[in-house]
Amino acid sequence: MAAKKLDPLSEEEPPGEEGEVEEEVEESGAGGGWSWESQVPVKVLRAHGGAVTAARLCCGERCVLSCSSDRTAILWDAESCRPLRTFDGVHSESISECALIPGTNRMVTVSWDKKMVAWDLETGLTLWESRQAGLLTSCGCSPDGRLVVCASDPQNSVSICDAASGRTLHHISDHHRSTVTRCKFDPQNRRVATVSADRSIKLWDLQAQKTTVSVGSNHGNVVSDCCFTSNGHFLCTASWDKTLKLWDLQAGWFRSQGGTTLRGGHEGSVSCCCFSADGGLLVSGSYDRTVALWDVTSLCPSLVLKGHSDWVTDVTLSADGKLMVSSSKDGTIRLWDVENMEEIPEVLQRKRTEGTGVHILKCEECGKPFPVCRLLTSDLLTRCVFCRLRTPPRYRPQLPPVM
Repeated sequence: MAAKKLDPLSEEEPPGEEGEVEEEVEESGAGGGWSWESQVPVKVLRAHGGAVTAARLCCGERCVLSCSSDRTAILWDAESCRPLRTFDGVHSESISECALIPGTNRMVTVSWDKKMVAWDLETGLTLWESRQAGLLTSCGCSPDGRLVVCASDPQNSVSICDAASGRTLHHISDHHRSTVTRCKFDPQNRRVATVSADRSIKLWDLQAQKTTVSVGSNHGNVVSDCCFTSNGHFLCTASWDKTLKLWDLQAGWFRSQGGTTLRGGHEGSVSCCCFSADGGLLVSGSYDRTVALWDVTSLCPSLVLKGHSDWVTDVTLSADGKLMVSSSKDGTIRLWDVENMEEIPEVLQRKRTEGTGVHILKCEECGKPFPVCRLLTSDLLTRCVFCRLRTPPRYRPQLPPVM
């Protein structure tokens, strides 16, 4: 049965459908075994008293860290599904996001109470608090563990702080024209990517201390999330227009051509996205209560997972791509075992019908057919390699200055 379309701005609970039955009966924090849904083994973690806004794998992926509108964060044991530690008593409003500080046993949380707080995962103690000007909507940590970033509303600003002390190093006022929905560092620790309700994407360069990329996303609604491939070559954006887009940051063609659109995975607004470490798998979550797994080669959804009873707010993948974590407004976190996903009949059938993702295009100059990988170039290339080689590139590198 198709999921009912939901309004992301609505304060009301989504209506249930007749005949729907909740499959899990475990009590809070008590379910440690795998059950089966959508042909994929799943564990359900329950302890939060409100919507779960984010979830992250941590501690060698033996644990899950989550945060919630109930003003708490919880560290879970992934095997037993039981809470190991609860972080509370500091935030007075909903926690909008949490982020782990790489190379440490620390995390940061941001909240609508205008505070960013650093915590010690082992002791549960707070290490520092940084008060910002507005409601904090998102946070992230640099891969080298030195910096943290947060976004403020309604100032539409971004602050970059020292991860050890919380001291603000850079403050970018009015970075967007509307709410900054997500802020993330790139894998090379060089830039901060932000997306916004104004439907734009911006990359702020840490060394130059200025915005080096600013592009209208061509999304038809709010851009809700973004994620990088591990090499920083591609950026993916998720939107309330029910689509995702891939942006080739290395080629730079997106400035004039736009991104490559991924559609068909969700019937509702897309809320979150995450790449696997090897870049071969993309996961997205939606307000239609589903999680979609995309084959990046074909740019088509391989599998759609159902089980959450409310909006999916966050998704993340383990380093080996075998475990996927989703969080939801329904107050639960789900751990999906997707290691054997390729053996599911639905996935096999889609691979047969969708092919390998290699397209045959006709060269607009010589008229001959040529193959092209859909992910990299199908929306951008119009000429075969031989015609492109005959035309000198416009760009000429500048000689270094004479010393």
